[in-house]
Amino acid sequence: MRIVFLGTPDFGVPSLEALIREGHEVVAAFTQPDRPKGRGKKMESCPVKVCALAHDIPVYQPVKIRQESVEDLKALAPDLCVTAAFGQILSQEILDIPRIGTVNVHSSLLPKYRGSSPINWAVICGETVTGVTTMMTDKGMDTGDILLQKEVEILPGETAGELTDRLAVIGADLLIETIRQLEKGICPRVPQDHEKMSYYPMLKKEMGLVDWQMDAHDIVCRIRGLSPWPGTYTFVKGEMLKIWQGMEEEATTGLPGDILEADSKKGLLVKAGKNAVRVHELQAQGGKRMKATDYLRGHPITVNACDKNEEMRHE
Repeated sequence: MRIVFLGTPDFGVPSLEALIREGHEVVAAFTQPDRPKGRGKKMESCPVKVCALAHDIPVYQPVKIRQESVEDLKALAPDLCVTAAFGQILSQEILDIPRIGTVNVHSSLLPKYRGSSPINWAVICGETVTGVTTMMTDKGMDTGDILLQKEVEILPGETAGELTDRLAVIGADLLIETIRQLEKGICPRVPQDHEKMSYYPMLKKEMGLVDWQMDAHDIVCRIRGLSPWPGTYTFVKGEMLKIWQGMEEEATTGLPGDILEADSKKGLLVKAGKNAVRVHELQAQGGKRMKATDYLRGHPITVNACDKNEEMRHE
């Protein structure tokens, strides 16, 4: 089958590689433009572009595909377009180009968790089950008909980054099965129940600031759901500390934001609205990710010191 692939981050790479392994003719890949990255702001290609070029697949990088790429897509004459975390909304004019249509690999069990960061939000919201959906793309935001779905358990303690890696592979397999069924004319196509939909916004860096008034369970889910980006953080003695890993512990004393324990053998324990969060891994600004116990050996913190508590709450 003649296919145009549209994707940008790591999540899309397994799907692109699966199409190639399956023997489909991937005639082009569309990705977001290169972006400056790191302290040096060096221009860096996205993972899908790197993968496509490694397989000698032509790459297009429109800033706005709806304005720049209609004629390019028409000239490519695809039987099918496949999207996997592309990052741009397709117009009806573009959706009308492929003979069969456009299949999207979406990392949630639609209609739940529509939007750009479904994996993160599923973890943040404390879900224990999520999955992947293949759907026929329409001009709405993840509103097209459902083709196939695969349910996946969210493992205890699993971060959004770890779950993304798992779902990317599962999504690639589901994509191949979807295309096989489409070719045979036996693929189901079920309209979404829009009354059951949920939508969550794009992630922003400021979402990572810990609100210690929240229950410890919700804070831990947020730590996992915002890992690796944008990450969660708090302040101690005016210094920002990024929290990489934490667990809920029972605690009945203290006020939200109080440091209940700061021990180089036991680690850092911070009171939340309900119970407390045991911080296992953290990172100081300009420093390396490390165990909280190692950090406290060189950066002692006084338990229940009021000035530190206020900074911890960042009020």
